[in-house]
Amino acid sequence: MTGSSSPVRLVSLDAFRGLAIAGMILVNNPGSWAHVYPPLRHASWHGCTPTDLIFPFFLFIVGVAIPLSTNKRLGRGDSRRSLFLHVLRRSAILFGLGLFMAAFPRFDLENLRIMGVLQRIGLVYFGAATAYLFLRRRGRLLFLLPLLLLGYWALLTLVPVPAYGPGDLSPEGNLGAYLDRLILGDRLWQQTWDPEGLLSTLPAVGTALLGMGAGEWILSDRSLSRKSLGLLVGGVGAMALGLSWDLVFPMNKSLWTSSYVLFTAGVASATLGTMFWVMEVRERKTWARPLVVYGMNAIAVFVASGLLAKVLGILRVGSGETSWKGWIYENLFASWAVPLNASLAFALTYVLFWLALMWILYRKGIFIKI
Repeated sequence: MTGSSSPVRLVSLDAFRGLAIAGMILVNNPGSWAHVYPPLRHASWHGCTPTDLIFPFFLFIVGVAIPLSTNKRLGRGDSRRSLFLHVLRRSAILFGLGLFMAAFPRFDLENLRIMGVLQRIGLVYFGAATAYLFLRRRGRLLFLLPLLLLGYWALLTLVPVPAYGPGDLSPEGNLGAYLDRLILGDRLWQQTWDPEGLLSTLPAVGTALLGMGAGEWILSDRSLSRKSLGLLVGGVGAMALGLSWDLVFPMNKSLWTSSYVLFTAGVASATLGTMFWVMEVRERKTWARPLVVYGMNAIAVFVASGLLAKVLGILRVGSGETSWKGWIYENLFASWAVPLNASLAFALTYVLFWLALMWILYRKGIFIKI
């Protein structure tokens, strides 16, 4: 459905959301997967690259937005029951969109991957928003968050996995992969494991809870400058904790380890704090308009760009074996640039293409909401 933005918005949060979505589109759409600069790839297993920051950034933003939107609805008289039903509906739509993207265009339901990016966003949003509605702040941050992070660490390091034993953090040997195979069968990203698996969704809720804490800090009565400083200092502290925990529980996006949660949420908080200072304190916002355009239609552009990418990869030029994407890449990019730069140029062009389309919607005041 369409509508207009609210009269007062946290522009820095819209821009940060746009940065995350633009980053997703960039890293998901190289001209050739054989030619990608290392920072634009995920870590092979343990570790954290710039690309590994993008998804937790978005989940952190989901958390930040929850108190901002929920308090507004509560203030106008909405009941917690009605808000919970709204959360349930949005979560189901996100999960359904994820299934649709996984099935498109062949709709082979027998081999359909169950989990995925949008599915995780839906589940994390449901968990975090429900916690915000029914738990006090102290209970969320002092009980639920430690329970999720410490409990997940204990499960992955202490619970024995058949044929692998306890503490095996390999792709197939970790407890999360074992449970995914047990519950979901081979409907996984790699058949034996899935980076958006069931068990690792629990610490991912922790990412949103940390974002929620940042959102509550932003809603406080403190000055704008102090809010910005608090986000930055809190972010640095979380990064330090994550790096320390990494020594015994390595950062890993596919496992969404607890150290990864703290480190990436820390980077997200520091980034938001910096953007908050520039855009809300110093009121310098014009430079971020392209990011805001992306951020105002974030889910819509993520879904649409993903579907078009599939179409370009499937449709063939004439009766040959070359896809439309392959033809475009070879003729418009690889013909004049070395492979790494050609592949990057294709991805950047794809980002700009969707920016142009979203700008049209932005100018017309059309914002697609769930």
